[in-house]
Amino acid sequence: MKNLVKFSFIAMIAFLAYSCSDDDDNSSLDDNQTTAEFIATTPEFSSLAAALERTGLTANFQSGAELTLFAPTNDAFSTFLNNNGFSNLEEVPEDLLRETLLNHVVSGDNEAADLTTGYVNSLATYANTDNNLSMYVDTSAGVKLNGLATVTEADIETESGVVHKVDAVITLPTVVTFATADSNFETLVSALTLQGQPDYVTTLSTGIGTDPAPFTVFAPTNKAFADLLVELNITGLNEIDSATLTAALNTHVIAGQNVRAEDLTTGTVTTLGAAVEVDAENGTITDPNDRISTIVVTNVQASNGVIHAIDNVLLPQL
Repeated sequence: MKNLVKFSFIAMIAFLAYSCSDDDDNSSLDDNQTTAEFIATTPEFSSLAAALERTGLTANFQSGAELTLFAPTNDAFSTFLNNNGFSNLEEVPEDLLRETLLNHVVSGDNEAADLTTGYVNSLATYANTDNNLSMYVDTSAGVKLNGLATVTEADIETESGVVHKVDAVITLPTVVTFATADSNFETLVSALTLQGQPDYVTTLSTGIGTDPAPFTVFAPTNKAFADLLVELNITGLNEIDSATLTAALNTHVIAGQNVRAEDLTTGTVTTLGAAVEVDAENGTITDPNDRISTIVVTNVQASNGVIHAIDNVLLPQL
């Protein structure tokens, strides 16, 4: 009899423990958070939460939003502030802060496995237009964004989308940002920074509203440069006369205009290096030597201009 009572007591305790555990599980299911709630209740995102509140963006991350947020940590914000000479978030101009935050957001519920190397659009926009800024995603080793921020914790699911923790603030990209982040432009970057060339990096980093920005850049791919070396029967860009290389690089840049693919018109276009002929219908550019280049990627939108990748290097009159 004592054994029976003991067994019944143990069974009752086990049943109650199971019931409580089951209730707890159901409670956690009922308490799923929106992205806004998750950010607000996670200590390492307190700076992000404050920035969202200040810019009025918190409501964007409530139920039904279906947004992907690359969320910078407090340390990331601290580095951002220090690098840009701000003592705190309140010193960041609100418009700049708002667009910077939107540059961390992509439409849809994009888990890490859904991301592939290439360009996506963030919710930030170029100047006073509806043209979304591009974001370069590199998945060759984890997930890296614009060559600046690495995803350190992925796939935090919320009721209103997904959050990926990142280790840096993804600042508004310039055309230089994409040139350096996208490995397809490695040779172009080498050419731009070759000894004897102008300070292209500083010039092409010029912010919108300051001459000579904005820029339209027809950016040759690595293969385009490799083909050029064969065409010229040389082994490296350093074998090209510096002045000739400068003129050639200038031939790929239109200053003072943000010309997207839909805005290209057939006819003569004056670049910084030479006049070229654009065939908007076929997406080609003919240089002064009757060499034809095809636009292979369009509308990589930066904050200070736009990039179109091309498959042949343009040359000035030789």
